[in-house]
Amino acid sequence: MTLPTARSLRALHAKYAPTPEALALVLSHCEIVARIAMGLAARTGCRADPGLVEIGALLHDIGVYQVGSGHYIRHGVLGHEILRAEGLPESLCRFASCHTGVGLTRQDIESQQLPIPAGDYVAETAEERLVMYADKFHSKSTPPRFLDAAAYAARVARFGPDKATGFSALVTEFGEPELGPLVAEYGHAYVRGPAVQR
Repeated sequence: MTLPTARSLRALHAKYAPTPEALALVLSHCEIVARIAMGLAARTGCRADPGLVEIGALLHDIGVYQVGSGHYIRHGVLGHEILRAEGLPESLCRFASCHTGVGLTRQDIESQQLPIPAGDYVAETAEERLVMYADKFHSKSTPPRFLDAAAYAARVARFGPDKATGFSALVTEFGEPELGPLVAEYGHAYVRGPAVQR
C-alpha cells in the first residue's frame, strides 16, 4: 500500500476543519500522538511499520471536525466515513474508528446505548494498538494537557474493570512514553496520577 504523505494529510485536516482554531487544536494533537507513538515504537522495538504508525496517528481524530456540539463518542465513526469518502483504504480508515478508549465493543455500545452503529471498534494490528495507546497520553481538552499512564488508568477505570485491564496490557506491551520533552515544547499541563497497578 502506498501511504499518503504527512503533508497531504495536513491539507486534509485543513479541508475539514470548520475554523482555524479547530484545525490548530486537532492537528497539533494528531502530531503529538504521532510523535508519542513513533517514540514508543522505537524504544520498545515493536514490529509496527513506522510509516503506517505516523499516518494512522495523523488521521485518527479527523472526525472531531464533524462532531459539532453532538456526541463526541461519534468522532471515530465519523472519521472513518470521511476517510472512506476520500478514497483511503480500510486499513487507514480503521485508525479513526478503532482508537476510542481502549476499544469499543458491540456489548459496550448496546449496554451503554451509545449513538454509533453497533459493532466492534477494536484496535487489532500493532500499528492500530500503538496509535490508540499513544492517544491516551494527550488530551484536546481546554486547555490541552498531557497525561501519564497512571492518570489515564484512573480515568479509564470508570468504564469497568475490563477497560482498566485492557489499558494495563497496553502499558505492559508498549511501556510508558517519555513525555517531558513534549511537555516542555508545547507548554501544556502535565497531569500525573497515582502509581499504575500491574
